[in-house]
Amino acid sequence: MQNKLGNPQSTIEIIRKYEFTFQKKFGQNFLIDPHVLEKIIGASGVTKDDCVLEIGPGIGTMTQYLAEHARHVIAVEIDKNLIPILEETLSGYSNVTIIHADILKVDIKELTEQYNEGRPIKVVANLPYYITTPIIMELFEEQVPIDNITVMVQKEVADRMQVGPGSKDYGALSLAVQYYAEPYIVANVPPNCFIPRPKVGSAVIRLTTHKIPPVTVGDYKFMFRLIRASFNQRRKTLQNGLNNSPAIPYSREQIIKAIEQVGLSPTVRGETLSLKQFAALADSFTNL
Repeated sequence: MQNKLGNPQSTIEIIRKYEFTFQKKFGQNFLIDPHVLEKIIGASGVTKDDCVLEIGPGIGTMTQYLAEHARHVIAVEIDKNLIPILEETLSGYSNVTIIHADILKVDIKELTEQYNEGRPIKVVANLPYYITTPIIMELFEEQVPIDNITVMVQKEVADRMQVGPGSKDYGALSLAVQYYAEPYIVANVPPNCFIPRPKVGSAVIRLTTHKIPPVTVGDYKFMFRLIRASFNQRRKTLQNGLNNSPAIPYSREQIIKAIEQVGLSPTVRGETLSLKQFAALADSFTNL
């Protein structure tokens, strides 16, 4: 059996052996707490029937745990210096495929076809904080078949994903995540669970994808244009935010009319609207 990673000593041994240098540009922080790793695996609900996509496997710490629970693991790593390390730490697992690539340039739908016959996969990752939102939005917007996404992210971002209207953390990310999935914070994770220690707290969040979106809307892409325009100028009224946005091709009069048709005042702020209200507003514009 492979030497099990997931503790400081094993991680430091591997780093020294390969003279590995952490790359700030890749946001690398390796998890060194077996209890947190077990929580992530438990929350993801990975079974021997599952194909798992792991984004940023690092030295293969979580990949080992996943390989013991899943049918197949696809580990996509951007840092070429980690590939030989992964080949060693995962050499005892025949059900792992290592891919050296930038996840934002990978055709994930194609991977699901190749390794899971197009059936829904599970995504598990200790995500680099600087590209958390682009990665999650890519997974949702490309309509990749996904059962759930269980990821370690910056605590502030996890909070943003699950809050409702009126909170200072509520924004376009909250609405986008909640349109596509049910968010649930599994655990808060302090900085001392990583090498090197990040400057901020982290959280594990599970996003269970909706089989049917929680709101019905004629044009969901237009709804998200409305949402982004509403939060781009957060302090402005909804009417002014939409009127100032080049993405909203309507006159001030039409904007006021659409807002009033859904029973709102044009002076309301976008941050007070629920996902259901944004859906109704999008349909109101369509019906002008």
